[in-house]
Amino acid sequence: MEYIVSARKYRPDTFDSVVGQKNITTTLKNAIKNQQLAHAYLFCGPRGVGKTTCARIFAKTINCKNITSDFEACNECDSCRAFNENRSYNIHELDAASNNSVEDIRSLIDKVRIPPQMGNYSVYIIDEVHMLSQQAFNAFLKTLEEPPRHAVFILATTEKHKILPTILSRCQTFDFNRIKVEDAVEHLKKVAQQEGVVVEEEGLNVIAQKADGAMRDALSIFDQIVAFSGKNVSYQQVIDNLNVLDYDYYFKLVDAFLNEDTKSSLLILDEILDNGFDEGHFVAGLCSHLRDLLMCKDEATLALLEAGASIREKYLEQSRKCQVDFLVKALEIATQCDLQFRSARNKRLHTEFALIKLSRLLTEKKK
Repeated sequence: MEYIVSARKYRPDTFDSVVGQKNITTTLKNAIKNQQLAHAYLFCGPRGVGKTTCARIFAKTINCKNITSDFEACNECDSCRAFNENRSYNIHELDAASNNSVEDIRSLIDKVRIPPQMGNYSVYIIDEVHMLSQQAFNAFLKTLEEPPRHAVFILATTEKHKILPTILSRCQTFDFNRIKVEDAVEHLKKVAQQEGVVVEEEGLNVIAQKADGAMRDALSIFDQIVAFSGKNVSYQQVIDNLNVLDYDYYFKLVDAFLNEDTKSSLLILDEILDNGFDEGHFVAGLCSHLRDLLMCKDEATLALLEAGASIREKYLEQSRKCQVDFLVKALEIATQCDLQFRSARNKRLHTEFALIKLSRLLTEKKK
C-alpha cells in the first residue's frame, strides 16, 4: 500500500477542519452564505498555515451543487467528486515561482475567457504570487480588475510586501496567523490517534514549538519522529531526534544561579557540550527559559508561556523562587551573551563567563 505523508493525508477538506484560522474561514463561509464573492482574493501569511488549503476548499465550496446548511461542500456531487479526485476543470493552479514570465500570464489570461463546463466558477489559484516579474504583474492587472463573471482569482504569498500596491488594491486581503502551539498540539493528538501512535504530550509540545507556527512542518516532524521511534513515542525520543536540549538542564542551571553555585553551572555546560550541542544553541535556549520564568511571575502574562501542563508546573514552581529583579538582570546578561556570541573568538570562554556572572548575581546585589 502506498505511503502518504501526514501533511497530505490529513490535509483539511472542509472549512471547519482548518487549524487555527477561524476568523478567515468564518469570513469566507459568510461570503458564500450572502453570495458576496469578490473576483480576487489575496491570502498571505507564513508557510504551512493553510493558505493554499483554504483556497482549494473555497474553490470546491463555491462550485458545490448541494452546499450544506453550515456552508460546507457536500463532497458528494459531481463537482466535489471531480475536485476530490484531482480531475476538476474548474480549478486551475499556477506556481508563480516557476511560471513567472509574461508568456505564462498571457496563457492564463487566454484560459480565463473560457467558461466552466461544470459548476458556476473557474477558480485560478496562483501560489507564491510575489515571484511574478514586473512585466507579468503589469500584464495581469487589467484581467485582475475586470475578469469575466465566472472567474475568481486567489493569490497566495508568504511575502506580501513584495506585491505591487496596484495588485493589492484589486484584492480582498486575508492575513493568515501562525498556528498557536496549543492548536498544533491538539491537531497532532488527533493525527496520532488516527495513526495508532501513542505519544507523550510533552513530546507533541516540542514538535509544535520546533515547527514555529507551521502546521505542515509540525506534521512532517511528526512523521520523522514516528519513523525513528515507532508507534510508542516518548518525550526523550523526540528531543533526541530533533536535537533539542532537555528542559531539565535549564531548570538545574537556574537552581545553580540561585544557590550561587558557579561550579555546578560550569559542569552542566560541559555536559551539554559533551552531548554534541553548541554554545550558541545553549545560550538561545537559556534566554528563552529565563523569559518563560519571567512570564510566570504575573497571571496576566502566564498565557504567553507555550508549554505543556507538566512543564508549566515546573516553570511556576521555579519562578516562585526567583525575584523579578533577578530574572530581569539574568535575562540582560544572557541576551548580551547571545548578541556578542558571533563576534567572540573563544565561544566557550564567552559562554562560561556569562554563567559565572549569572552565578554571582545575588552576591552582587547584596553588595
